[in-house]
Formats: sequence, structure tokens, C-alpha cells
Amino acid sequence: MVARRLPDVAALDVVVTVARLGSMGAASRDLGISQQAVSARVRGVERELGVEIFSRSAGGVDVTPNGMAVLEWANSLVERAAQFMTGVDSLVGARHATLVVAASKTVAEYLVPTWISTLAHRSDVKISVRPMNSTEVIETVHGGDADLGFIESPGPAGDLDSTVVSRDELVVVAAPGHRWANGQTVALDELAATPLIQREPGSGTRVTFEAALRDSGVTPAEPLIELRSVTAIRASVLTSPGAAVLSRLSVDDDIAAGRLVRVDVAGLRMVRPLRAVWSPNITLRGPARDLLDIATQTDRTQP
Repeated sequence: MVARRLPDVAALDVVVTVARLGSMGAASRDLGISQQAVSARVRGVERELGVEIFSRSAGGVDVTPNGMAVLEWANSLVERAAQFMTGVDSLVGARHATLVVAASKTVAEYLVPTWISTLAHRSDVKISVRPMNSTEVIETVHGGDADLGFIESPGPAGDLDSTVVSRDELVVVAAPGHRWANGQTVALDELAATPLIQREPGSGTRVTFEAALRDSGVTPAEPLIELRSVTAIRASVLTSPGAAVLSRLSVDDDIAAGRLVRVDVAGLRMVRPLRAVWSPNITLRGPARDLLDIATQTDRTQP
């Protein structure tokens, strides 16, 4: 016996509508499509099933005995399909009611607030921002616990879709009393051998810094202190003899005010992409799409 393919649910809906209204013309007006399209879909269903559902006449259509059985089953399928779409719409609506954003610490503290402020003028969606390191962002988005993520690490993002939204530079900074704050260039070997105040493993800043040193042929020393936030590292550098690697986004104001000194390191420049990541199994739309567009457009307008 030849296995039959299930007709398209939209075509079955046309068949059910024709039976309910009694003619191709009435179904055409109800569905908002041409009578020729209605007739073609009905014939297509009959051909796929191998069953004549309607007998045609000048006065309209009549349901055949076999068609009665087909219509009973088709009506159930159409109703279940409608319930299915209602359920999906409900899920999508609930998901869009709160936009969950996972963002690496630097992006969360210095870029996301501006992006969200812009989005708030376009949408009344509730937004939940979860600061974490880049590795955790990838895991959170991959697990479906965030609609959109922003990372600052240079490596692969697993199987997530991604796009660059901005670029950031990492700099070595120290307090004015530090031995490196005398304006002289520090050798790369000396930097690598010096324990620094650093972020925890998995953070984009730590990954970028260590990768830059290894690419230059040196191995970084173990951290002097590990802290989980940009703010904590900045405060520690301000009040201790330690140096750190931080994003320019977080220290430009301190450098301009003289609270921190940027340390020049021979042969070292650390520029990294800031990327948005999301699941490849969904199409970004609604507030998530809007936020991604805002992030990308904001970078293009920077001087």
C-alpha cells in the first residue's frame, strides 16, 4: 500500500471552509483568496488523498459519501492546528513580555544601559539584564535561559549565531604611585612576569589578555588577586600597589582625571571584538532584534 502524504493544513482549512459555506465562491470571499486558488487547493487535496471530496455542479458543491469522512477528520486537524498556533503565540508573547539579556561584565556595565535606554523609548517590554563572564553568557544563551547575549572573548561561541556590535581596547593601568606610572614603556617580559589584579577565568578580559601574551611568545604569571567585577578591580587598583588590565570603557575617565595611569607595554596592543550571540534555532525578532540593531547602530555613530 502506498503511504499517503498529509496534505498541507492550510489546504485542508480551505476544504473545510468550502464544505461549511457550500460553494467555492463563498469560500473565496471568506478566506480572501481567488476562487481559482480555492478550486486549485481543493483539487490538490483530492489528488493527494486519492478521494473525491466534492461533486461539482452549477449550483455549488455537494459533499460525497467518502468526503464526509474526510471532512470529519480534516475538521479535527484544522481545529488542533488552530489550538497549536494559539499556544505558540502565547509562548512567544510571554517570551517577548520580558527580554532576558546575558552580558559580559564590561558590556553590561558600560554599554547595555545606553542600549536599553534607547529601546525603552521604542517598546514597553520589560528587560532583565544578567551580568556574567563571557563563558557563562555562551552557556546561558545556549541553554535557552537568555534571548540574547553579549560577549567580549575572542574565541568561538560554540554553535551560537553571532555578530560583532563594537570593538574595545584593553589597557594596562596602575595607580599614580606605581613603579610603572613614570611614563616609561614596560617590556613585555616584565609585564608577563608580574602578577596582576585580574578577572576570574572565563572572563573575556582575562582570555583576551592571556591570548595576547601567548601570541607574543610569553606566558603570563598567576594573578595577584582574582575578582569577578570590573568595578572591584578598578577599586583595587586605585587603593593598592597592583596593576591590572581593564577595558578603556571602564577607565578612560580615571585616566583623564589622573586617578589612574595608562601603562605603555612594548609590542602589546589588545583590541577585541564585542559580539552579540543568540541561538541558531530561532529567528531574532521583536525586542531582541530591536536591541541588536540598536547595539550595532550605536557603534556606527561613535566618533
